[in-house]
Amino acid sequence: MTEKDDLVVTTYAERPEYVPRVYDMDDAWPRFMGHDKVANALLGRVVETFPQLCSVATLDGRPVARARAAPFAQHAQGRDGTLPDGGWDTVMMWAFDDHADGVPTDTVTALEVAIDPAHQGRGLSTRMLGAMRQAATAAGFRELVAPVRPNEKHREPHTPTAEYAARTRPDGLPADAWLRVHVRAGATIESVAPTSMTIAGSLAEWRDWTGLPFDRSGEVEVAGALAPVHVDGVNDHAVYVEPNVWVHHRLGG
Repeated sequence: MTEKDDLVVTTYAERPEYVPRVYDMDDAWPRFMGHDKVANALLGRVVETFPQLCSVATLDGRPVARARAAPFAQHAQGRDGTLPDGGWDTVMMWAFDDHADGVPTDTVTALEVAIDPAHQGRGLSTRMLGAMRQAATAAGFRELVAPVRPNEKHREPHTPTAEYAARTRPDGLPADAWLRVHVRAGATIESVAPTSMTIAGSLAEWRDWTGLPFDRSGEVEVAGALAPVHVDGVNDHAVYVEPNVWVHHRLGG
């Protein structure tokens, strides 16, 4: 059998023994991305809270990819179907608030697709997105949204995100590979979430996270960041505000 044939992709609800093994795999996220306060408070609870919407891929029993998602009330009063400028952070909080309050949900938001670096470049991202769409459809949802982190935007941190997201190839598909995967799956690009994640820390913390000196005020380019980090040397802190791109998948018939 080929490796692809041996790969098993299911929801965590179907294989609950993998719920405590969510982090039992390597991923390629930059180290500083692990210091978003909303993520630290809530992301680790997503799979155990919404296992029917989250998927795991295993090879010979070992996790090699995961996809995390959560339901929320996008069309509730006050939200009215509008995707928030606060992107990932906001929709994560909405999902857990709605769950705690027993609010009926109508939409699933993607929160993460992570691939073990040893298995990248083999179409797993496409497969995990497909698994996420399938899980949301099976759970009765007709809309899936995603605050997408364009995976090549870090090469152009000073380029406006809207300009970057609007770029297309001659065939009309997005120039960015991850946005292209979503559009090929049937998604439409909706808007930019300009304040999707916020990561703040002291200059000492940023030095530790990046290995850079952080010895001057102003904008600093950090490997893996989609926009420059804003440094305030006088007040000893730096802040990274990450933009994401909202995409919208319609599910079912």
